[in-house]
Amino acid sequence: MERASIFTNEMVLSWLKYFSEKADLNLEKVKILDISVKKKNVITTVESNKRVLLFADAGHKNFFYEMWDSGLGECDIWFKEGLEPEGDVSVTKIRNCINMEIEGPCVMLIINNDAHSSFKIGIGNDNFSTGSIRYVGHEIRAVMMSMLNLDAQDTICIISGESIAVEAAMAVSEGCVIAVEYNKTDRETMEENVGKFGLHNVEIVSDATKETLSKLPVPGTGFIVADKHLEEEIQALLAVNPKCRFIIYTLDLGTLTEIVNLFKKYNIGNMEVIQITVSKLKKDNTYETQPIPWIITGGV
Repeated sequence: MERASIFTNEMVLSWLKYFSEKADLNLEKVKILDISVKKKNVITTVESNKRVLLFADAGHKNFFYEMWDSGLGECDIWFKEGLEPEGDVSVTKIRNCINMEIEGPCVMLIINNDAHSSFKIGIGNDNFSTGSIRYVGHEIRAVMMSMLNLDAQDTICIISGESIAVEAAMAVSEGCVIAVEYNKTDRETMEENVGKFGLHNVEIVSDATKETLSKLPVPGTGFIVADKHLEEEIQALLAVNPKCRFIIYTLDLGTLTEIVNLFKKYNIGNMEVIQITVSKLKKDNTYETQPIPWIITGGV
């Protein structure tokens, strides 16, 4: 069971009042994030919110360096140690704190005037870590992210869909992404991406068996890049959530036929099949067509 936060509701309200007076805040526009109990995606939250009130405790040694390394060094930070909102508060830039460690309970108001109010969709492939993974084109990924239709609190299991896992983790900022990578080098690349984007809500595992998934948050959606494990993966996801929704990606016509049969076998209804084609005009005025996937969706 998750332990209770050291910051009670009464404390949070007191801190809101404290900073509203110190920084002349409009409380309606403040995002509150408590990382004293559970790791959360601070970097993506700050990137998409102009005002973030952050509650933390000891154990975040590289916090300020990671923020600076992600390009947030020019953000203003109002920093106050302790549990009680009283006395003066330190005001500086994040870039001035990169050698500082958080040694105990503290509250921070981070102001990012360059924030964009939505998370990124269709991140360019050159932003991801290079390695053993071949990423799907970002235009196709943007369509698939739209089809996933994720809420902030959702849990999703993504099997062999590395760049989808990164973008999904940004979308489910208060939820969880279970990223299944069978290959060791792919897991290492996935870990690099998690660190690069400052994601703390991704669980990277080596298989999608019932035994593994039963130890993790229950996914409401399974996104699968189809391969030889497909039927076992469907079985495992249905075992942990009989109402799981499925989105399956394949480039192979024979696999498409197999998926249709598997949906019938496991009573997965409301099936839809779409095919996505993306062509780009090159400098020589010829068109280059990306791999053309089928996307199959359905739910029990």
